[in-house]
Amino acid sequence: MVARGFTTSLWLDGTAEEAAEFYVSVFPDGKIERVVRYGEAGPGPAGSVVTVEFTINGQRFVGLNGGPQFTIDEAVSFEIHCEDQAEVDHYWAVLGEGGRAAECGWIADRFGVWWQVIPDGLIELITDPDPEKAARATRAMFGMSKLDIAALRRAHAGE
Repeated sequence: MVARGFTTSLWLDGTAEEAAEFYVSVFPDGKIERVVRYGEAGPGPAGSVVTVEFTINGQRFVGLNGGPQFTIDEAVSFEIHCEDQAEVDHYWAVLGEGGRAAECGWIADRFGVWWQVIPDGLIELITDPDPEKAARATRAMFGMSKLDIAALRRAHAGE
């Protein structure tokens, strides 16, 4: 048996449409696929949004206006693999507006969704077969919120 694919569901508290519009504006290939609204049968007010289906970076999502019972936390995050520092800086600034930063390239956006903004080459630096180089890069990473690939490379090299 083969699943037809996966869709990530984000439980939100009345902000599903706003969140979907934000995410499709952040990622160049983003697209809102469908907005489902309550009918006269409810349980929400007729015409209000139940779910918003959208795609970003080829990944399918559904935003569900589920209410305040559950919140999103950093136990689940989405990795953004960035080609260069300019891309890291871009996603960090856009996703971080109204959110909060953590260490090691993690940031929560204003909807509480966690992202890891990762520059190409990071994994190679922190997993270098030379344990001293890997340790220096890892220590440098733990001292950063937004990752700075040039600083990580300098730490790796012992500079």
